[in-house]
This record gives sequence, C-alpha cells and structure tokens, in this order.
Amino acid sequence: MPYDKELAAAKKAASLAARLCQKVQKALLQSDVQSKNGRSPVTVADYGSQALISFVLRQEFPAEFSLVAEEDSKDLRKDSAQEIVERITKLVNDSLTTDGSYDATLSTEDVLKAIDSGKSEGGSQGRHWVLDPIDGTKGFLRGGQYAIALALLEGGKVVLGVLACPNLPLTSIRGADQHSPNNEVGCLFFAEVCGGTYMQPLDGSSTVKVQVSSVENPEEASFFESYEAAHSMHDLSSLIAQKLGIKAPPVRIDSQVKYGAISRGDGAIYMRLPRNGYREKIWDHAAGSIVVTEAGGVVTDVAGNPLDFSRGRYLDMDTGIIFALLSRLKFPSNPCHSLCFPSVVPIISPMH
Repeated sequence: MPYDKELAAAKKAASLAARLCQKVQKALLQSDVQSKNGRSPVTVADYGSQALISFVLRQEFPAEFSLVAEEDSKDLRKDSAQEIVERITKLVNDSLTTDGSYDATLSTEDVLKAIDSGKSEGGSQGRHWVLDPIDGTKGFLRGGQYAIALALLEGGKVVLGVLACPNLPLTSIRGADQHSPNNEVGCLFFAEVCGGTYMQPLDGSSTVKVQVSSVENPEEASFFESYEAAHSMHDLSSLIAQKLGIKAPPVRIDSQVKYGAISRGDGAIYMRLPRNGYREKIWDHAAGSIVVTEAGGVVTDVAGNPLDFSRGRYLDMDTGIIFALLSRLKFPSNPCHSLCFPSVVPIISPMH
C-alpha cells in the first residue's frame, strides 16, 4: 500500500503515547492538571503525548514534517510550570528508553520545541499530520474513555488514521456498559485509504479487520453521542433519534473512541450537535472519520456533505453538526436512500 511506512510510524507513535498516558492516568496528581483558556483541562499526559508523537514522526520523516496539533508550550514556559515541564520531560524520556528504537535523551527545551511543532496551519497543499494528543481529557481525568488520535492529510484529504483507545474493551460495548468483564482493555484502530479498517490490542497482537454494523432497521440501531453536555446538545439528539425511529437510549462516550466503536459495529450512529458558536477542529475528527469510512460507514455534516479538512485547523461547517451513519441504514422518511438529512434539517433549523 502507498502509505505503509507512514501507517507503521503512526501506529508506533500512537502506541507509545498511549502507554505514556496509561502511566499518568494510573497515578494522576492534582499538580499534573492545568487549565487551558480558563476552562478546558490539560494534563502532563496531553503535553507528553504530543511531544512524544512529534519526536517520533520527525525522526521518521525529517525531510517533510508538518504537524497540526492541539497543544502548544505557552503555559509551560511560565516560571510556575517548571516542575510540570520537568515531569513531562521525564515521561517522554522514560517512554523512549523503554521503547529502545531511538538513541536520544531530550532536554526540557527539546520537549517544548517538540510540543510547538504542532503549530502548522495545515491546508490543501502538501502533507500534514493531524494530532489530538488526548481526545477526551475530561474522560481521561475521570478514569473514563479517551483516545490518542493521529491522521495524515495529503492534498487536504485524510489518507490514514490511527486511534489508540487505552480504556476501550476489546469486546463490544453495545448498550450502556463500557467496561470489560475480563478487564481486557486497550484497542488500536487504524485505517488507510482504500485499505480497510483494522483493530488490534495495544500490545500489537491479533489484528482483525472490522466492519460497521449490519443493522438496517433504525429501530434496532443504537446511537452514540458525547458524554459531556457542553460538547453536544443531548435534547436535540433525542428529538432527531425519535424522528428517525431509533428506539434505543443513547450511549454516551468521551472522545473519538466513538468512531472506533462504530467502526467495529458497537453502534450504528454518532450524532455530534455542538452549541452555537463552537468551531470544530480538524484533530477532533480526522482520524476517526477515516476509521469509520474505511469500515463501510459514512461521515458527513447534517447536509450530507463530506467533512472538508483542507481549510486549515478548523472544519468551519455552516451547521457544525456531524453525523457518522452506516451506509446501509434505511430510514422510514426516505426508505430508498441510506441517509436521513431531509428529515433532520427541519428539526435542527429552529433550535440551532
């Protein structure tokens, strides 16, 4: 396949970052959490994950490296953050030492520069890596679901994606239970354009090809939505589900873990309905979208348009509403067509 080297590097980088995040989550200290923009939490794991992935990708592709990522080092360069920076640096170096692939010990300045490598604006020209170092930081802090989401754009199109989901059970999470009965958790989803979607445990064993659910009747379908009410209007999701004939209650999960779960058939629909004024970032959907589409699903805005990752760091859709639907679902409002946008728009328009 044309992106074999890139996919191998992305899987390696995301897996290393996942192990770093697992280590932090097991022993999370209050001092490891900062606030971003006065509201969003950011942890040493967010920074460490971004520095580690940036370092690995630059080592693998030194001649052509552009990274669009969520974090920067502005807050870490304050005098009050020195202890946190040292902790991040130790986490990154410990991860590199344990892996053994790179003969390098990074200084604190090296780590800060690696974090700041994510300032690319992306766009429609050339290649750009797209990273959310921890998608679902609030879930991470709760001990819940989160994902390390890494994708590659070429010419503004997503050509590969990797989702490392450290707390996702290896077996299905159909229904509301997101816990593994045998405590077997940690999934890595990866997809390459025209190559399908695969899942394996984070330890790298037993890769399997996955496909979206075979459900055709909406009454038998389940739908996912964001755990945080601030990220998605739950009341509106319920109205849409009712209009579409969906009977099951929503399954609420943090992060792009939802995309991974849908790609293997755990659910049929993902509705993300942000509140007015929210701008969708490309790192929140790039990796997840190709994981679902290569598994046979469809990812669009509410008007049925594919997501446009060529505009820079933001998707800037008119509605800001994203659906991941299975291509085979048949809705009563339009039984000859797999999607349901004409019936959804009248619900959304007066409320959004």
